[in-house]
Parts: sequence; C-alpha cells; structure tokens
Amino acid sequence: MEPIKEFYLSRINDESGVSGTGIVARGVILPSGHCCLEWLTFTSSIAIYKSVQDLEAIHGHGGKTMIVYGTPEDKKSKKRKRKEDDDV
Repeated sequence: MEPIKEFYLSRINDESGVSGTGIVARGVILPSGHCCLEWLTFTSSIAIYKSVQDLEAIHGHGGKTMIVYGTPEDKKSKKRKRKEDDDV
C-alpha cells in the first residue's frame, strides 16, 4: 500500500484575487490516489479531488500555482541544513 503523501500549493500569481500568493493550501494524496486539499485562506474550505491531476487542472492556472511535494517545514529544514553545511 502506498503511503499518504503530503503536498502544498505555492501560488506565484493570484488570478482571482481571493487566495493570495505564497503557500495557499496544504493537502495529502491518499493511497487510492484521491487528494484532500485544505485552503489556508481567510475563507477556508476543504475539497476532495479524484486525482492530483484533476486538482492541478482546476487550480494550476497554467503554472502560476505549483504543487510542491513535502511540507513547508521540510523545505525550511533543507534550506537550514544547506546553510549549516556552507558554514562548515
């Protein structure tokens, strides 16, 4: 069985003017392939999609919103680790 895989949406340009830019949502891909997405916006909501491809087709806005696998915390710790390595 596939493990649950975390991701977040990083938006470069907010076409609708609703969700803003940066990290706008976090989600998981379930072993079935279905995705659960929680919007981190002022008026938040939770949505379920049949696949990550469906989610990207709806919210990707032609590459203006990226699906980033892992968590924002993972990315921060990797950057911190690289900085520590550079300092040695």
